[in-house]
Amino acid sequence: MRAVIYARYSSDNQREESIEGQLRECNEYATFNDIQVVGNYIDRAYSAKTDNRPEFQRMIKDSYKHAFDCIIVWKLDRFSRNRYDSAHYKALLRKNGVKVVSAKESIAEGSEGILLESVLEGMAEFYSAELAEKVTRGMKENALKGLWNGGIIPFGYYVNEQHKLALNIKTAPIVKEIFKLCYDGKTVKEITNIMKERNIKRENGKPLHYNSIRYLLSNRVYIGEYNRMGVVKENGVPQIVTEEVFNAVQAELEKNSKAPARHTAKDDYLLTTKLFCGSCGAMMVAQAGTGGKKVYRYYACVRQKKHLCNRKPISKVKLEDFIVHKTMEFLKNDAVIEKLSQKLYELQYTESTLLPKLQEQAKQKEKEIENILNAVQKGFATDTLLKRLSELEKEQKDLNEVIASEQLKSPIYTQEHFKMALHNFRKIDVSTQDGKRKIIDTFINSIFIYDDYMKIIYNVNGREEVIKLEELESSTLFSDGEPFR
Repeated sequence: MRAVIYARYSSDNQREESIEGQLRECNEYATFNDIQVVGNYIDRAYSAKTDNRPEFQRMIKDSYKHAFDCIIVWKLDRFSRNRYDSAHYKALLRKNGVKVVSAKESIAEGSEGILLESVLEGMAEFYSAELAEKVTRGMKENALKGLWNGGIIPFGYYVNEQHKLALNIKTAPIVKEIFKLCYDGKTVKEITNIMKERNIKRENGKPLHYNSIRYLLSNRVYIGEYNRMGVVKENGVPQIVTEEVFNAVQAELEKNSKAPARHTAKDDYLLTTKLFCGSCGAMMVAQAGTGGKKVYRYYACVRQKKHLCNRKPISKVKLEDFIVHKTMEFLKNDAVIEKLSQKLYELQYTESTLLPKLQEQAKQKEKEIENILNAVQKGFATDTLLKRLSELEKEQKDLNEVIASEQLKSPIYTQEHFKMALHNFRKIDVSTQDGKRKIIDTFINSIFIYDDYMKIIYNVNGREEVIKLEELESSTLFSDGEPFR
C-alpha cells in the first residue's frame, strides 16, 4: 500500500516541532503496518476549519493521479475540523480510490462524527439526485417533442431556432461520403487518413480522429432516428444515409472488429484500514492464495507476512459479508434509528460552532428591538431611542444575511431528515459490492481479530460487539466453499 502523510498546525502555539512530531509518528505507523510512504503534504499556520489550504488542495488534486492509496494523518482533526468539508473531500478521495487513516486513533475519537459525515454525504447525494430527477423530467418533456436537449451535436447537423437538429449543408455531405467509403470497403483507419489529408475538422476545430469516425459510423441518428432520454422516434431527425447503407456498414464494421482485450479488475478489499490484528495491533490487508484453479482471497496481518506475528489469515468474502449482515441486523431496530437520529441531530450543532452563535445574536437583537417598540408604544419615542431602533434593524438585517449564507454552507437538518437518511440504509442492495462498501464505510469504525473471537466497533454510540469466530465459520451466508483458514 502506498501512502502520503498530511501534517498541519494552525497557530503560533504549534510550530515546526509539531510538524516534526506528526511526521515522525505517521512514519512509525507506516513502517509498523508495512505501508510505503511516497510523499508529504504540510500546511503551516492554516486552520482545519477551512479547506483553503495550499498543500491540502494540492494533495486532493494529486489524488486524481492514483499515485497513492491512502492519506495518513496524525489525528483526523488534522484533515478537517469542518464536518461538511470533511464529508465532501473524503467522498471525492473515495472515488479516486484513496482512504484517510489516523496514526493515533485506531478507534477514532468521536466516532459518531464519522457517521455524521457519511449521513451528510448521503443527504447531499439524495438532494443532488432529486434535483437531477427534476432536470431529467424536464429534458424528457423536451425529448417527447423531438427537441435537442444539449450535449455534443452530431457531425453533419446543427440546432435550429426551434431547438431541433437540422442538416448542416457543409458537413452533411462529408458524413454521406464517410459512409460510402466504408460501404465500399475502406477501413476506419483508411477513412481517418483520408479525412486527415483533406484537413476535415469538426465544429470545434478538432480533426476527425479514429474514434470519432468509428462512433459516427454506428450512430443511428444518420438514418433519421431520434434517441434521447429513452425517447426513440423514427424520422425524428433529417436523414443523411439510407437504412440499407447503414446496415451494410454495421456488417462491415463487425467483420473488421477485433475482440476487446480481457480486463481483469483489481479485487476490492472493503475492510482495508479498518481491520486489525488483535495480537499485535497491525493492519490486516489483502492476501491471495490458490487451490486448484481457483483463487481464494484473505485478510492477513502485515506482520505475519514477515513472520513477526502468528495470526492466521481470514476469508475476505466470508468476513465482509458477515460484517455487513451484522450491521444490517441492528439497523432494522427502530429504537436504534430513533436514538441515532437524535444523536446526529444534536451533534450537527456542536460541529457548526459559528451558526448557533449567530442565531443567539439574532435572538438578542430581536429582543432589543421588541423592547424599544414597547417603549415607543408607551410614548417614550425619543430621537435617541428611534436612532437606536434604526441601528438595530440594520444590524438584524446584516446578521440574517450572514446566517443565511452560513446555512447554505452548513445546512442544519431536522431529526426527521436524519431518520429518513438512516432508514434509507435499510434499502441498500448489499448483494452488490457498492452496497457493501456504503454500509462498511458508514457504520464500521474498526474490527479486531483475536484467536477465537472478533471485536466489532461501530460508529454508533460507542457500540461494540464481541463475536466468536466459530459463528463466522459456521455461518450459512456463504456458498462459495472458500476455506476459512
